[in-house]
Amino acid sequence: MLTRIKDLAAQLAPRLIEIRRHLHSHPELSGQEFQTAAYVAGVLSSCGLHVKEGVGKVGVIGELRGRGNDDRRLAIRTDMDALPIQERTGLEFASRQLGMMHACGHDVHTTVGLGTAMLLSQLDEALPGDVRFLFQPAEEIAQGANWMVQDGVMDNVSGIFSLHVFPSLAAGTVGIRYGALTAAADDLEIMILGESGHGARPHEAIDAIWIASQVVTTLQQAISRTQNPLYPVVLTIGQINGGRAPNVIADQVQLLGTVRSLHPETNANLPEWIEKIVAGACQPYNARYIVNYRRGVPSVQNDMGLTQLLESAAQEAWGSHGVQIIQEPSLGAEDFSVYLQHAPGSMFRLGVGFKDRHNYPLHHPQFEVDETAIVTGVVTMAYAVCKFWQQSEQFAQP
Repeated sequence: MLTRIKDLAAQLAPRLIEIRRHLHSHPELSGQEFQTAAYVAGVLSSCGLHVKEGVGKVGVIGELRGRGNDDRRLAIRTDMDALPIQERTGLEFASRQLGMMHACGHDVHTTVGLGTAMLLSQLDEALPGDVRFLFQPAEEIAQGANWMVQDGVMDNVSGIFSLHVFPSLAAGTVGIRYGALTAAADDLEIMILGESGHGARPHEAIDAIWIASQVVTTLQQAISRTQNPLYPVVLTIGQINGGRAPNVIADQVQLLGTVRSLHPETNANLPEWIEKIVAGACQPYNARYIVNYRRGVPSVQNDMGLTQLLESAAQEAWGSHGVQIIQEPSLGAEDFSVYLQHAPGSMFRLGVGFKDRHNYPLHHPQFEVDETAIVTGVVTMAYAVCKFWQQSEQFAQP
């Protein structure tokens, strides 16, 4: 089976590079992936999959029907959106859209998803159960997964796989992470409400800017002394708005930030903890406050069994030298976690780094990938799908 998968992937490689370069040249922003979705639907239809468009607003699903009597369904999720970044790679197939770029590798993700569908549809051995390919919009704004789930894409799904490019790993390498892969990412707004006054008579006013500075400083200090250092929390205030003139005491300040955490228990307690800190800074000076804590996407928690399956597939395909166990999670966010609220799943890292030159990070205008990684991703994903049905009933729906 593995030999057949590798042979098919090698045959598909030129076409996959062509697909990736087309997608890279024609990026679309979150929620606007209309041409990308149409292109994806066309490729899937040409493979004989049952295709449905307009799922999750502009998403696409492709169903590869199994021919056995296994009623389990496995899902594979890939994301399609680009970023509002002006590309500076100088590539012949660089973005043709002003101010848009696939700087997070979603063009590679989409290509791997399509390649996996193309490969599995050509296997001589029929799969016992169905494979549902999810091509999701709007991951970069952490909305697309919710849109897709609301449209029922996780109905009767027993397990789900995904991947994300990783420039820190060389092409030809797969990164496996057990447990928490990414952080929960929440949005924070704090309003400090004081009283305006003359800049020369601060004692007659309630200085919202000064109090806001106390809030920012205290939040950062309190993390190190009140939060378990083994359960990390990162709180960043990235925007401050307040004041109208240099000689007027500001009566209102808005603080906007992001809060990242890995452990569900910690995440659950953060709104109350932040409000206590804000209250402690405001009350002695008779300032009022409003705290708006908005839940974002939860942490990606990779399922143990499916992660073991992925590791086993990657080890068999590439050997121990081609598989790295990732020791530390990322405090970045991924809305793949939304699907994991409905079925167990696992996301692996696909190495796309060049071995002989500098690799720019994700979201950089000069971010590039070693395209040989595409075949690595397709083989790993396709073989993991095949191994899924070779496993025991541990992944069956309850």
